Amino acid sequence: MITPKSFQNKTVAVLGLGRSGLSTTKALLSAGAHVLAWDDTEKVRLEAEKQGVSLTNLHAADWKTVDSLVLSPGIPHHFPTPHPLVSQAKEAGIHPISDLEILGLTQRDATYIAVTGTNGKSTTTALIGHILKENKVPTEIGGNIGIPALDLAPLEKNGIYVLELSSYQLELSPHFHPSVSVLLNITPDHLDRHGGMEGYIAAKQLIYKNSSAEDTIVVSLDDPHCKKIYEALEISRQVTTLPISIATFLLKGISVQKGMLFENQIPIIDLHKFEKLKGTHNWQNIAAAYGALRAVGLTPEQIITGIDTFPGLAHRQQVIGRYKNVIFVNDSKGTNAEATSKALECYKEMPLYILLGGRSKEGGISSLRSYFPFMTHAFLYGEAAQDFGNTLEGHVSYTQCATLKTATSKAAELAFSSEHSEAVVLLSPACSSFDQFQDFEERGLAFCEYVKGLEIS
Repeated sequence: MITPKSFQNKTVAVLGLGRSGLSTTKALLSAGAHVLAWDDTEKVRLEAEKQGVSLTNLHAADWKTVDSLVLSPGIPHHFPTPHPLVSQAKEAGIHPISDLEILGLTQRDATYIAVTGTNGKSTTTALIGHILKENKVPTEIGGNIGIPALDLAPLEKNGIYVLELSSYQLELSPHFHPSVSVLLNITPDHLDRHGGMEGYIAAKQLIYKNSSAEDTIVVSLDDPHCKKIYEALEISRQVTTLPISIATFLLKGISVQKGMLFENQIPIIDLHKFEKLKGTHNWQNIAAAYGALRAVGLTPEQIITGIDTFPGLAHRQQVIGRYKNVIFVNDSKGTNAEATSKALECYKEMPLYILLGGRSKEGGISSLRSYFPFMTHAFLYGEAAQDFGNTLEGHVSYTQCATLKTATSKAAELAFSSEHSEAVVLLSPACSSFDQFQDFEERGLAFCEYVKGLEIS
């Protein structure tokens, strides 16, 4: 745990007591801060009390006595409308911050590698951290992936924090300063929270807000928004740029051509050998990780050795079992159509039974039309089921299912009864999980359990 000593004797309000909020509360208490902890959801409050957290109703707080407000990233502070308590705090001159901001202010001597993007950031973050650990570099991995920022271990000057950052976290971390930042892609997501696409792009750009020419940003040129950002940074020279591409052979930078990774036109490694990182989207993740690690001084040989032992991530095209003629794949992290397209690309050569549904993102699955011919049958569930059915009508045969459990059972039944020598049942919902599950991880674990519980004769 991080102990943010600069908050000793300060009065700090913590709004939102999910995983990161509880972590922040405990860290601040360990530092001797006076913590006013609150969550608007009674169930969450009860769970916090079970863990020994004393609650303070912030709706009755005197904000003139409060020094800081730490806000859960899931709580609106700007769009579509600010949470009422955020508005009260701002009126008192208090601007909300994140646990990431506190980490950066507390562990100043460590090096930070920060990864953001709409898709691929979890795999890239985990891959970078894994390679560093394989090379015996003191490393902590967290942020928006896995461990909350203040639950990480303290690191000194020789240590590296590898952090996955969401757009929400970036907006709440005004002084955060990574030595190496990675910008993978920007496709429409969370637009209601940012007031539209321009606001979302602006939030992602905050990753290099405090960067200097001594710092490095790894940027994908394959995404038009990222390419525009790269071109502007090349002109401003605010930060050292390191471009990557899986579409274009770069004279300078990291590129992938036909599966071969190149650094400044020099061939490095054939990426086809890495079975846990299948697909061109993972080639982009490898290129980004390679660039970030070169920026902190690792050799190509050290990086390749680390990639070779990477185990992959749960809920990201995770093969969870093979029964009879059917492979079951858990891609619960496919929370939008863009992410789902990556999984479809990997399995489009096989008979594919896909599970789609949850709470739909803007645009639904319309952008997946080019993949419709590769879907043998779709199983739709949750809030998005009816809309998705309307989109698929006349293009893909589908079955309406109330729940993910029903969809899993029906998909397995149809796949087992087919005459295909090999088929895939793929959970890649193209939706958030919040209609039926707490998060994508809970959804993925449920799918795994449903698959294990299938009656297979």
